Amino acid sequence: MLPPFKPASDFVPQGLDATRWDALEPLYRALLERPLKCAGCLETLILDRGELDAAVSEASATLHINMTCHTDDPAANRAYVEFLERVEPRLKEVGDALDRKIVGCQFVGELDAQRYRVYLRNLRLGIELFRPENIPIETELAKLDQEYAQICGAMTVQFQGRECTLPQMARFQEETDRAVREAAWRTVAERRLRDRDAIESIFRRMVELRQRVAGNAGFANYRDYAHRAKRRFDYTSADCDAFAQGVERHIVPVLRRLHRERAAALGVERLRPWDLAVDPLGRPPLRPFDSADDLVQRTSRLFHRMDPQLGALFDSLRGGGCLDLDSRKGKAPGGYQSNRDRQRMPFIFMNAAGVQRDVETMVHEAGHAFHSLLSRGDPLLAYRSELPLEFAEVASMSMELTSYPYLDEFYTPADADRARRVHLEQLAAMLPWIATIDQFQQWIYTRRGHTPEERTGAWLAVLDRFGGAVDWSGLEDVKSSLWHRQLHLFTSPFYYIEYGIAQLGALQVWANFQRDRGAALAAYKRGLSLGGSRPLPDLFAASGIVLDLSPARIEQSWLQVERALASLPA
Repeated sequence: MLPPFKPASDFVPQGLDATRWDALEPLYRALLERPLKCAGCLETLILDRGELDAAVSEASATLHINMTCHTDDPAANRAYVEFLERVEPRLKEVGDALDRKIVGCQFVGELDAQRYRVYLRNLRLGIELFRPENIPIETELAKLDQEYAQICGAMTVQFQGRECTLPQMARFQEETDRAVREAAWRTVAERRLRDRDAIESIFRRMVELRQRVAGNAGFANYRDYAHRAKRRFDYTSADCDAFAQGVERHIVPVLRRLHRERAAALGVERLRPWDLAVDPLGRPPLRPFDSADDLVQRTSRLFHRMDPQLGALFDSLRGGGCLDLDSRKGKAPGGYQSNRDRQRMPFIFMNAAGVQRDVETMVHEAGHAFHSLLSRGDPLLAYRSELPLEFAEVASMSMELTSYPYLDEFYTPADADRARRVHLEQLAAMLPWIATIDQFQQWIYTRRGHTPEERTGAWLAVLDRFGGAVDWSGLEDVKSSLWHRQLHLFTSPFYYIEYGIAQLGALQVWANFQRDRGAALAAYKRGLSLGGSRPLPDLFAASGIVLDLSPARIEQSWLQVERALASLPA
């Protein structure tokens, strides 16, 4: 059963078309002109504004969902662009004005200090960073995001007599026939290279625009601006460097050892990029489900066994247009969970191809949905929708690990052990990749005026620092543009270190789960139910874990992974 909620106010008409500024403007103007005579009046304004912002947020989310589900639909793309051009700029202007009205109100000091601490802190930061001249730049960046999604969504290949999307081609990387794997890998790589120049052009423009945004806000570079804009009150870029050093010291040697062991098991002298996903002992690929419906059925049973409340929350997603899971032509890459803030129901997007990674993605995105659903009763929109990313990813990554005992919903006992080993070994690749992307971004946005050639050199250097024992000879063009596949670099700059911080938190949830499943899940749900209403360290603490991205934490967490690997058959 879903946590109950009722609208925080009846200020917003039920039939409001929140995609049109002419429908929104009178409501926002009424908020700006409303007299405030007491703290209660101010609190009512905050709630009314939240309900109006929720309607707009849901309209925007729906347009984005339609666009990413159908990047080849001109009408969906046009509707999304029109909202970006005609509504978003006005929203930013009126949003800043309302922020200032609330923070500057003479009664703001009479609000409950504990309840509104995070809310007011974030409003003050938004006022500090807001610059009207950045609004058209941010609109242009959003349109470039869409252009990148359209390019990627149009990528298909012909392989073995049929047209396949690139996510669908992932299945062939698990085939035991090495020639098939290589042919599939090269087919995908060649298709990506066809759009290399277009993607480079988009990114070059993005970097230029982001540096302008930072400069307009008074920052020396976009890195420092992004850290501030992402509300990183509890760690700095120096802490990110320390995370990278810890990964380099404690995880990269493990990754390279695992790669050498994989090469030996496969009986090859040199591990090549198409040797990374196949079972090293020559067993058939893991095939956990037959269709998207089958994936949903099995995942439902998994969560009901893990925790009846989580099972019920997952089942609430099985209607109301909450899921789009299959990979198909014209669909944007990747996976995400999006909030629809007025109805307070999440939406999950992914590109399922019938591989083990899809199971991980399904439970991962379900974790995000649980976060949304468990905090849906909070009347403050900001505490439902502005979830700290470092903690939001704890919600999702924890589910990848706590699902281990229930993978027999997808596999035989032997194959369930294989799936657990695959996931744990992937952590040895994922943490270095997170460090790679974060360090690459730090280089990009602290080197104004760098050339594409210098950027490529920096990419190759950081990849060599954190990469595994893989032979890329003859594939230099592909290696130099591997970063094109990381959509966060394009759509969400500097949103990536959060995965590393959250993974360290999720490993702590998993350790608690192994000691006492009931207590660990109760703490997990308790933390998620707080939404974004507490500072980041407090959210971690409420879940029974600590916020820590130090080398010492990385070493400690990795020992836990090594013990688990040692307990599993090869």
